[in-house]
Amino acid sequence: MVRETNRHFKFDWITIILFLLLVGFGWLNILSASHTGETIDYFDFSQPYGKQLIFILLTFGLIIIILSIEAKFYERFSSIIYIISMVSLVGLFLFGKNVNGATSWYAIGGMTLQPSEFAKAATALAVAKYISDLNTDINRFQDQIKTLAIIIIPALLVLLQNDTGSTIVYAAFFFVLYREGLPKMYLTLGIIVIILSVFSLKLGFLITSIISAIAIVTLHFLSKKRPPILKSIAALIFCIGLAYSVKFFYQDILKPHQQDRISLWLRLEKDPEKLEQMKKTFAYNLNESEKAISSGGITGRGFLEGTRTTGKFVPEQHTDYIFSTVGEEWGFLGSTMVVIVFVLLILRILHLAELQKSQFSRVYGYSVASIIFIHFLINIGMVMGLIPTIGIPLPLFSYGGSGLWAFTILLFIFIKLDSNKINEW
Repeated sequence: MVRETNRHFKFDWITIILFLLLVGFGWLNILSASHTGETIDYFDFSQPYGKQLIFILLTFGLIIIILSIEAKFYERFSSIIYIISMVSLVGLFLFGKNVNGATSWYAIGGMTLQPSEFAKAATALAVAKYISDLNTDINRFQDQIKTLAIIIIPALLVLLQNDTGSTIVYAAFFFVLYREGLPKMYLTLGIIVIILSVFSLKLGFLITSIISAIAIVTLHFLSKKRPPILKSIAALIFCIGLAYSVKFFYQDILKPHQQDRISLWLRLEKDPEKLEQMKKTFAYNLNESEKAISSGGITGRGFLEGTRTTGKFVPEQHTDYIFSTVGEEWGFLGSTMVVIVFVLLILRILHLAELQKSQFSRVYGYSVASIIFIHFLINIGMVMGLIPTIGIPLPLFSYGGSGLWAFTILLFIFIKLDSNKINEW
């Protein structure tokens, strides 16, 4: 009896408490961002805060189910879970509902379900399963390709649904692969691609090519172990080709609204009139979000006292722009506390991942931390204007049943795996 009782208390309660803090505080901000009058009916289920309350209550039932299932189930059936998830993504092209230009939802009765949110957990399980296989060596090119295929398949399916934000999240798995031994060459290559892309857009193709040539020639002659001339030439051709490709992709592939968002982010547009027009159109949300955050000051205006929040200046503030509510009503101190809780959650997951006895649990734990980190980084950066506007929710915080349940599944599967690490020897 004692053993059976102790089994229920070996879950990592620090992670669970951090989860509850984010969900609870998130609901308060959803309430503030979505209420419509002076008197608040907490059980008005026609309002987003009322619906979110139902989602939260159902979440506890979901947690009980996840923690009740044997830990080995998630590893044993990870491939099947992944296949089912991919089928659900493909099904959207036939039965999906289009919302705001993205065909990412199934309409079920009076509610909608977004399978792309759940696909992240399914992909994390599949990646963990494949990498932990005894026959897999992440240093082998063929295994790298197979792992990449597992990640790219759902990313492409989501991209074809016109959901760019959710597609970018799959870049989180790069951190996981790097932890498991992916050659540093890929990290170096990734950094170079990012730098050259920004340079190409900011400085132009010609100047970027000249800078690349100077850098490669300098490195070639200053390096102690001088690389073969053919490698240096190949590197130069790659840099010039990338600079041209980025410019071509930006001008001829991206849609006008996507170009405008990048242009605003990199300050490419110099015409004052067009900048003012941008702020009134596609950049309206961002502009109002920045005003709301800055108006909060150090301590904020107080719960339900944010004038820009109650005045509905920021459209759909309870979803992707929920952090602007935190900034206005809870100020710098409240915003900092939210960031700290997120950082603590991510660090706690990484700490637990390193303690795992099995590679499957460790890889999955790193996947969980990386996915939450990418969502957190992009959403807050987007709301503050530090990165281009991308439609991506703040984990466990933004309004939405699919997002809340998907992150709950993602996190609590790991909590279950962590509770079983004693039996993994």
